[in-house]
Amino acid sequence: MVTTTWTRRHILSLMDFTSEEYATVLQTASSFQKVLLGRTKKVPALQGRVVANMFFEASTRTRSSFELAAKRLSADVLNFSPGSSSLSKGETILDTAKTYLAMGADLMVIRHQEAGVPQIIAQEMDRLNSGVTILNAGDGLHQHPSQALLDLFTLTTVLDPINPRLELLEGKKIAIVGDILHSRVARSNIYSLTSAGAEVHLAAPATLLPKAFLAMVNHNAPGKLAIHWELAPALENADFVMTLRLQKERMTTNFIPSLREYQQQFGVTRDRLKLCHPQVKILHPGPTNRGVEITSDLMDDPHLSLVSKQVTNGVATRMALLYLIGNRDAN
Repeated sequence: MVTTTWTRRHILSLMDFTSEEYATVLQTASSFQKVLLGRTKKVPALQGRVVANMFFEASTRTRSSFELAAKRLSADVLNFSPGSSSLSKGETILDTAKTYLAMGADLMVIRHQEAGVPQIIAQEMDRLNSGVTILNAGDGLHQHPSQALLDLFTLTTVLDPINPRLELLEGKKIAIVGDILHSRVARSNIYSLTSAGAEVHLAAPATLLPKAFLAMVNHNAPGKLAIHWELAPALENADFVMTLRLQKERMTTNFIPSLREYQQQFGVTRDRLKLCHPQVKILHPGPTNRGVEITSDLMDDPHLSLVSKQVTNGVATRMALLYLIGNRDAN
């Protein structure tokens, strides 16, 4: 296991992540990846600790990934389901969190449809001097740090499976295509990828990609950010292409004329990939609208698609995050 000093109590956003923290996550995830490839697949790193997965918003991949990650670390896991909880009886979110605190939760993994909820719970846990650590598993249109970190781990392990590290992405062109406006994944990836020195190119219809995104890059970040309202410039010579789902459930107005027109203008196809680097790879955080943002043949192509690797790497990366904040005082 990586020996390092980790001081961050909560993982709520990547906005202020340091290069040292990124490096620590990559190294720790790499160590856990080796564990998962072994026969035992389990370590006692969080034995005796309680991880509460509090998902106020529906999820399959992220929730299952965190649950498996916690169990691989030998933690006890409590899973929260809003449909069968006291929220329907008028209980507040903070009361729910305090209930899990009273049950002995040491770590809380929070997903909510509204931005800022994990931060509010973290502030309350700190006010109570509870010692509980909070990990944001996606909040509204704000952030999804664990997804961006597993994407970072996936990209760097493609470039160097033995020693994934931030500098491998320096100068690489990464296109992010799709519903940027409603994507917390895109927001987190912008921070992580530009911190790694990558050139990030966003592509979407103007209604789904406001100019305000250009202001997201930290001035100290070595990478660059560009926006395009056409697909071709973003794909040209791209080393990696990340497609994003059209989040129709978040669209209160008509942001696109039709799914067919969107597919014709921004759908990633095998023919359009000819604009990219010859060794281009495809990512998608899921779930996918097959045939809309990306064709099925690309999603399922083992030579091009990294989608399955993203899911697999999600467990190792989330093990790393739970381990780091769960053992913060011991590091």
